[in-house]
Amino acid sequence: MYLTRELQYVDAINITSSQEGWLTLNVTEALDHWVNNPDGNRGLYLSVHPADRLVHEVRPEDIGIIEFRGDPDKQPFMVGYFKSSGIRESKVRQKRDAKRKKKSEFTSWDYRTNPYTDPGTTYYSRTCRIQTLYVSFRDLQWQDWIIAPDGYDAYYCSGDCNFPLNAHMNATNHAIVQTLVHLLAPSKVPKPCCAPTKLSAISVLYFLDESNVILKKYKNMVVKSCGCH
Repeated sequence: MYLTRELQYVDAINITSSQEGWLTLNVTEALDHWVNNPDGNRGLYLSVHPADRLVHEVRPEDIGIIEFRGDPDKQPFMVGYFKSSGIRESKVRQKRDAKRKKKSEFTSWDYRTNPYTDPGTTYYSRTCRIQTLYVSFRDLQWQDWIIAPDGYDAYYCSGDCNFPLNAHMNATNHAIVQTLVHLLAPSKVPKPCCAPTKLSAISVLYFLDESNVILKKYKNMVVKSCGCH
């Protein structure tokens, strides 16, 4: 997701084609910029790319994302939290100058780079989320007995479960409580763990022996979504 007209990176998430429900993006930077610079509010631009072809952009509605002409009950919305303070005008001006400097850094970012699969990028996120993982049976030296497929997209879960736990983290009630306790006693209670919340099966065709071929469905082989537990 980007601010327009000069595209400035705001946030991104990785999802699978079978994911359902609301998608949550952190647009705090954009909202903060708009509050301090109302004339700079030119909206948000949503860019969707396949994980294996980041330079290729697809239309959000083609993958099931509701557009503005869709269901009124499923239109995108923004939730903002505001806190009053006694900051003097000079401090506000300093903050704006800092944001202008940060803006120039944003414009040099190549939005075709996936910040969630490349830890070397500036905006790499460590929040709990699904990550891309392709498993090659040849790499595992299983090609002699597995006929098909050659491999599969397994995905995996990685990232931190930090307070506050956002909606896309699929946190359990226990994880939410554990996060609060961790804030009070970080040396005694660890943060919740990022783990799969939904898995699916794959079918594998393989040799049972020299004269028998088996087609079997293996459960819990593909990560469909991740959450904090």
